Amino acid sequence: MPKLDFYKVRPYTRFEKARIIGARALQISMGAPVLVEVPKGMTNPIDIALYEFEQGACPITILRQKVEEE
Repeated sequence: MPKLDFYKVRPYTRFEKARIIGARALQISMGAPVLVEVPKGMTNPIDIALYEFEQGACPITILRQKVEEE
Protein backbone atom coordinates (compact mmCIF):
# COMPACT_ATOMS: atom_id res chain seq x y z
CA MET A 1 0.00 0.00 0.00
CA PRO A 2 1.52 3.38 -0.98
CA LYS A 3 2.35 5.89 1.73
CA LEU A 4 0.02 8.91 1.70
CA ASP A 5 1.46 12.42 1.51
CA PHE A 6 -1.01 14.78 3.19
CA TYR A 7 1.24 17.83 3.19
CA LYS A 8 1.71 18.49 -0.51
CA VAL A 9 -0.61 21.28 -1.59
CA ARG A 10 -1.76 21.51 -5.20
CA PRO A 11 -4.67 23.44 -6.64
CA TYR A 12 -7.90 21.50 -6.90
CA THR A 13 -8.73 20.06 -10.31
CA ARG A 14 -11.99 21.15 -11.91
CA PHE A 15 -13.47 17.76 -11.05
CA GLU A 16 -12.52 18.02 -7.38
CA LYS A 17 -13.85 21.58 -7.23
CA ALA A 18 -17.16 20.49 -8.80
CA ARG A 19 -17.47 17.61 -6.32
CA ILE A 20 -16.73 19.84 -3.32
CA ILE A 21 -19.17 22.56 -4.38
CA GLY A 22 -21.88 20.03 -5.25
CA ALA A 23 -21.56 18.22 -1.93
CA ARG A 24 -21.57 21.48 0.02
CA ALA A 25 -24.57 22.80 -1.94
CA LEU A 26 -26.47 19.62 -1.02
CA GLN A 27 -25.60 20.13 2.65
CA ILE A 28 -26.77 23.76 2.52
CA SER A 29 -30.02 22.81 0.77
CA MET A 30 -30.69 20.25 3.51
CA GLY A 31 -30.35 22.92 6.22
CA ALA A 32 -26.66 22.95 7.15
CA PRO A 33 -25.45 26.28 8.55
CA VAL A 34 -23.73 28.65 6.13
CA LEU A 35 -20.20 29.49 7.28
CA VAL A 36 -19.83 32.95 5.71
CA GLU A 37 -21.86 36.14 5.64
CA VAL A 38 -23.89 35.73 2.45
CA PRO A 39 -24.51 38.81 0.26
CA LYS A 40 -28.10 40.01 0.25
CA GLY A 41 -30.20 38.28 -2.40
CA MET A 42 -27.98 35.18 -2.74
CA THR A 43 -30.35 32.27 -2.11
CA ASN A 44 -29.23 29.52 -4.51
CA PRO A 45 -27.35 26.78 -2.56
CA ILE A 46 -24.88 26.31 -5.42
CA ASP A 47 -24.02 30.01 -5.45
CA ILE A 48 -23.64 30.01 -1.66
CA ALA A 49 -21.38 26.92 -1.79
CA LEU A 50 -19.25 28.52 -4.52
CA TYR A 51 -19.02 31.74 -2.47
CA GLU A 52 -17.91 29.73 0.59
CA PHE A 53 -15.31 27.92 -1.52
CA GLU A 54 -13.94 31.20 -2.90
CA GLN A 55 -13.76 32.68 0.63
CA GLY A 56 -11.84 29.62 1.88
CA ALA A 57 -14.54 28.66 4.38
CA CYS A 58 -15.74 25.43 2.78
CA PRO A 59 -15.36 22.61 5.37
CA ILE A 60 -14.82 19.89 2.75
CA THR A 61 -11.30 18.82 1.77
CA ILE A 62 -9.71 16.28 -0.56
CA LEU A 63 -7.09 13.77 0.54
CA ARG A 64 -4.83 12.65 -2.28
CA GLN A 65 -2.35 9.85 -2.53
CA LYS A 66 1.21 10.72 -3.38
CA VAL A 67 2.02 9.90 -6.99
CA GLU A 68 5.43 8.33 -7.46
CA GLU A 69 6.99 9.93 -10.53
CA GLU A 70 9.58 7.81 -12.27
